[in-house]
Amino acid sequence: MKSREKIQLLREAMKNENVQACIIPKTDPHIGEYIPSHWKTLEWISGFNGSAGTMAITMEKAGLWTDSRYFIQAEQQLKNSGIDLYKTGISGTPSIEEWIKNQLSINDTVGLEGKIYSASDALSLIRFFNKHRINVKSDFAPCDFLWKDRPSIPSNKAFIFPEEFSGESTQSKINRLLTEMKKQNCNYTVLASLDMIAWLFNLRGNDIDYNPVVVSYAVVSEKEQVLFINPRKLSEEVAEHLQNQKVILADYDKIESYITHIPTGSTILITPNKINHKLYSGIPTGCRIVQTDVHPIDYMKSIKNEKEIEGFRNAMRRDGVALVKFLIRIENQLKNNQTVTELSVGSMLKELRSEQQYFVGESFETIAGYGEHGAIVHYGATPETDATILSEGLLLIDSGAQYFDGTTDITRTISVGNVSDEMKKDFTNVLKGNIRLSKAVFPRGTVGMQLDVLARQFIWEEGQNFLHGTGHGIGHFLNVHEGPQSIRMNYNPTALQPGMITSNEPGLYKSGKYGIRIENLMLTIPCKTTEFGEFYAFEILTLCPIDRKMIDWSLITEEEKEWLENYHLTVYEQLSPFLTEEEKEWLKNQ
Repeated sequence: MKSREKIQLLREAMKNENVQACIIPKTDPHIGEYIPSHWKTLEWISGFNGSAGTMAITMEKAGLWTDSRYFIQAEQQLKNSGIDLYKTGISGTPSIEEWIKNQLSINDTVGLEGKIYSASDALSLIRFFNKHRINVKSDFAPCDFLWKDRPSIPSNKAFIFPEEFSGESTQSKINRLLTEMKKQNCNYTVLASLDMIAWLFNLRGNDIDYNPVVVSYAVVSEKEQVLFINPRKLSEEVAEHLQNQKVILADYDKIESYITHIPTGSTILITPNKINHKLYSGIPTGCRIVQTDVHPIDYMKSIKNEKEIEGFRNAMRRDGVALVKFLIRIENQLKNNQTVTELSVGSMLKELRSEQQYFVGESFETIAGYGEHGAIVHYGATPETDATILSEGLLLIDSGAQYFDGTTDITRTISVGNVSDEMKKDFTNVLKGNIRLSKAVFPRGTVGMQLDVLARQFIWEEGQNFLHGTGHGIGHFLNVHEGPQSIRMNYNPTALQPGMITSNEPGLYKSGKYGIRIENLMLTIPCKTTEFGEFYAFEILTLCPIDRKMIDWSLITEEEKEWLENYHLTVYEQLSPFLTEEEKEWLKNQ
């Protein structure tokens, strides 16, 4: 069926249940960014497969809201679907709530599936609509019966992530969590976020593309720690290991019943944007709920221990070796007039990374955008869009890998032939922002928004901007995007602390022409202590040359040149022992 037919079926289901509008988010019961196929309801209906989006449907209209990363992609994928695109963050774009309110009447009903809606978002919607005397039905899940060939919930085998990589036992992490819970006078916490659960229990799997997590829930209390998981996912060895760590195992589907039986008088710690509304609604009324914007696990997880940091450095070195081999190969192929396409770039990168020790898989779908495709921030090549790379212009490559000892994420924009002065100027201004942020020294307590201007100042001077964040946290053999820290224009109260690893990825995108992004991962480290307090700085972890042919040297200061030379010296020193003589010579020339 096409989108128009699916929307018509959905409207029939709405009519049968007396629902005048419904909202479908791009989420799952675990409120993840990447989700298993079983919960890709929005994609099934609309055809839009970006990682962020929400759809609303009334009896007359349908709309999809997404952010600037996906404006171009969404326009292409929604064509002829009967779904209008609404660009969030753009002046004049109505909110989903206002859009629905303006089409409904008093006592009409909005339907949403509480199981795949975060508690925070669902409660906000309920408050808004109730204020306008519109009802909300929070158990509206018509796709459960409309989606006939729906994929099943993943039942892949889980495996233990050993302490030689994690640096800490499960029981130690649980004890630290219980200590943090006591500080907030809480004796229970409910966990639905898959990376939080994977980190806490040192458990990994392959239930979701690119993120080595396991579909599960957990409840941690002073009395017991319960992991809710499909028993078919656990081998005898894994189950025994977890039980030796004092973890009780229960069926995945038992979580809702367990929560409803939490003893009256208990105090439960939750993060409303990390738990689904159905679980939240099941908490007994006799319990006290303590809500936190950032769960203690997210803080603990974001500050890497020495073993994790060592693993990141080693993974970055191996990743750098693969990237150098890739850059040499693609350069030679283009020189020899061999056909290179965007899809073949992704295949080459995966092949070369797979030759490295501890490689598990990619950390996200490779973005290889040639020419105007580079201006689509989260572009994903398909057989229909797969562009042949010619000996001119720019190729933007954003890629990463999952290794047992670390997760990588890197973007390089390379010249594949003749480039214009405009391209060079834009590239140089993006590079200058990357360098300026890399060199930052900042006092304890600094948040990402206070540093964000460093990456943007040079393009701002040209009246330009990029609308995505400058930096995100990154997991240790976990999700490539993790919090709680970030570097972006909007305020995030989480301060950058030693041990946190954050990306540095300013960019510039000119629709229909080209895109530029330069990304390294940075470790926050102590820098100095003065009479004014503690100061921190960044250690650059990513090891890969930056295309010097793209630099307009008239715009580069001596200080910036020194940074670039020192960075490239580090890259050469770290990678050359693992390269052939020919590869060393190529890297030296870079």
